[in-house]
Amino acid sequence: MPSLASGYRPLLRTPGAAAFFLAASVGRVGIAMTGLGLVWLVHARTGSYGTAGQVAAAFSVAEALIGPHLARLVDRFGQTRVLPWCLLAHGAAVAGVLSAASAGSRSALVTAATCAGAAVPQLGACSAARWVALLRGGRDAELPTAFSLESLANATGFLLGPVAVTALGAAGRAALATALAAALIVVGGGVLALQRRTAPAPARGDADATGPAGGLLRPDFLLLALLNLAIGLYFGTMAIAVSAFAVGHGRPGAAAPIIAAASLSGLLSGWIYGTRPRRAPAHLQLVRATLYMTCAGLLLPLAPSALWLGAAVAVTEAAVPPTLVLLNVLTEKSVSRAVLTQAFTWNNSTSAAGSASAAWLAGRTADALGASAALALAPAAGLLLLALALASRHRSVRAGTV
Repeated sequence: MPSLASGYRPLLRTPGAAAFFLAASVGRVGIAMTGLGLVWLVHARTGSYGTAGQVAAAFSVAEALIGPHLARLVDRFGQTRVLPWCLLAHGAAVAGVLSAASAGSRSALVTAATCAGAAVPQLGACSAARWVALLRGGRDAELPTAFSLESLANATGFLLGPVAVTALGAAGRAALATALAAALIVVGGGVLALQRRTAPAPARGDADATGPAGGLLRPDFLLLALLNLAIGLYFGTMAIAVSAFAVGHGRPGAAAPIIAAASLSGLLSGWIYGTRPRRAPAHLQLVRATLYMTCAGLLLPLAPSALWLGAAVAVTEAAVPPTLVLLNVLTEKSVSRAVLTQAFTWNNSTSAAGSASAAWLAGRTADALGASAALALAPAAGLLLLALALASRHRSVRAGTV
């Protein structure tokens, strides 16, 4: 395995880097806990999964729709000025959720959850933007490694966060899980906001914001948005199809080990990718990664058993972290510095939209045709990714930017 010294250690030894990265990572664990925490909390108070799903959906939709606009304010006025207000609003909204849950008011719960989602600070995008600012001018080649580190932090957060929520919820401490999630967001985001030295300079009146919306409306970035939508389709498919497969084969308990195997495979893949030298252009790497995902995904609908599916999911999931890293690398190259936080946030929002759409489609497909048919949607998402990656590479070749 490649030496750590050749990858992550020099990055984290950069003055100020470890401090902002760890602060954002703590906050991301809280963000990963919040949606599931709302489900446990609302169900515990109302006894209704329908109400719990409605509240969680209100939170997620508000975050996806409002997040890019908050990121726009961050780009314009700076992280240190905008984040404290986001954190204050989010903390107050979560307090409203807890109060409404005690009162048992559905409308109040939906309203408070919507406000909480709208005020979620975009800590992942803020951290990625800090890496770009820190490494610009001489260390640009280290950006893929930095984004790999971000991918690892995100994967770890979404591995630890749901586990913590489930453990607390099962122990009858759902309110504590929601409060803990908010505390992690506020503490991590607050520490990040206090670190002024590594914060990107506000982009008000920046001459770099050339073209429509600083590049957010250019074909190159719109293609990347579609790529993020497509990988969201893969995420949403797997979230439903794996559970449907386990239940359909009479082994509902197998779903958790399969998902854990996928997470561990992704963590290992992302770790290795971040420490290896990359000689091929990013567009070509993306084509290779999506081709691998498509081919490996063909194993999924053929799975005859939970063991087979676990192995197939682990093999397929290895392509996900490099793909996400490459999408961030290409995003950084396709937009101006003045809209960078917005661009990273739009990546997250389009991925979330794809995931929600695929979850609905996979659920309907599993009900009508079975889990294997739902699993077939994963290589279909991979094929869409591959087609878009080829289109993106074709544009870069024609433009001479490879």
